[in-house]
Amino acid sequence: MSQTSFDQLTIPNRVRVVAENGALPKIFVTSQFSSAEIYLHGAHITHFQKNGEPPLIFLSKKSFFVPGKAIRGGVPICFPWFGAREGNVMHAFARLTEWELTETVANADGSVKLTFLLPENVLVQGGWPAAEVNFIVTVGETLTLELRVENTSTQDFVFEDCLHTYFAVGDISQVAITGLKGISYWDKTENFANKLETGDAIKVASEVDRVYLNTTDAVEIYDAKLRRKISVEKSGSASTVVWNPWIKNAQAMADFGDDEYKEMVCVESGNVKDSKITLKPGKSSVLKVILHSEKL
Repeated sequence: MSQTSFDQLTIPNRVRVVAENGALPKIFVTSQFSSAEIYLHGAHITHFQKNGEPPLIFLSKKSFFVPGKAIRGGVPICFPWFGAREGNVMHAFARLTEWELTETVANADGSVKLTFLLPENVLVQGGWPAAEVNFIVTVGETLTLELRVENTSTQDFVFEDCLHTYFAVGDISQVAITGLKGISYWDKTENFANKLETGDAIKVASEVDRVYLNTTDAVEIYDAKLRRKISVEKSGSASTVVWNPWIKNAQAMADFGDDEYKEMVCVESGNVKDSKITLKPGKSSVLKVILHSEKL
């Protein structure tokens, strides 16, 4: 995008776009209730913070900020596949692509809405059907995320999607995750063994990498150290992923601090594995997530 285009999308005291020489373009958003930072690289949210509260979103201090590499932390958009895919990049190319900022709106309720567009040629060049893919972010008292996909081709479009959200926590040993009791899941740490969640709350005391199946309910993160509850409400999503790399994996990642696993947990909303989406020509899907926090 040109500097002229950036200037047209600027809203005084609300939206500021910085296109620094040699750096990735970043958007600073200020609402009546909160602040956020979003990169065009991956349409990647790297910061959201309500006024008077700690940051809601975790970002690694060792993250790379260069073209061709994913940002570590924030809200990566995994699309059109999730996880590993032979001969391709992990979690697909949407998070490695520069999206276009197409609209900024200062809403009457004090929130700010931004719309990002994935370049259509990225899909077609990758051998996928043509589609219009928009990511709508509303920064307010809550952080609302909408990934909208419209199949503009003449063939079925089969894909996975996931908003791979990293949440900031005070101490992972004092975190409890609820809302998944009674749900079946695949445990990646045990070769995708199928298990049933029997506990009222998930406590993280080792590596956790789970795909919860056929679950549409909200998930809550109770953080005793920060005295905060985070609610992850969603629609258009049948999968929830919970991930923390723990000690060994944290030490193995060049873009992740050795001890940063203590400060984060991923609770991800999407449609993966058996819940992948099949869109007929002309049809649309919307993955919507609302992130809300309150003091305990």
